[in-house]
Amino acid sequence: MTEYSSETDVDVTVNGSPVRRTVPARLTLADFLRDDLGLTGTHLGCEQGVCGACTVLVDGRTVRSCLMLAGQVDGCEVTTIEGLDDDPHAQRLRSSLSTHHGLQCGFCTPGIVVAACEMLGRCGRAPTHEEVRSTLSGNLCRCTGYTGIVDAVVEAGQSADR
Repeated sequence: MTEYSSETDVDVTVNGSPVRRTVPARLTLADFLRDDLGLTGTHLGCEQGVCGACTVLVDGRTVRSCLMLAGQVDGCEVTTIEGLDDDPHAQRLRSSLSTHHGLQCGFCTPGIVVAACEMLGRCGRAPTHEEVRSTLSGNLCRCTGYTGIVDAVVEAGQSADR
């Protein structure tokens, strides 16, 4: 019979800093980031992977941190919204979101910015409105109606091309 441990060791880089912890085996990445590391920019909305508020980057790719266990990021690099402070895509996005009124309550904003930064970094050119809508289709916003958000991401991508 196989024995299972109720704890697991995690050795991960979070926002450029190494972190080593022993955590409960069933602890989600979102709870690890928020409760253990104090990175509360990662929001918990639905806790089912639907709303996108908990979106972070794991090894440069977007993931829903409410669906991933902290133990699964052992050996990985995790970037949260706090880790994007100096990111040029995030800086342009913040400005564009303000200009295009793509911000209201702000609950969805961290997940949207993380997803958009990944897309802008991967795209290598200004994305189309359709590409932005597709990329952000997993990030729900109950306040804006998305037009301002999509326009802001397109503009941020265009300014990166210059």
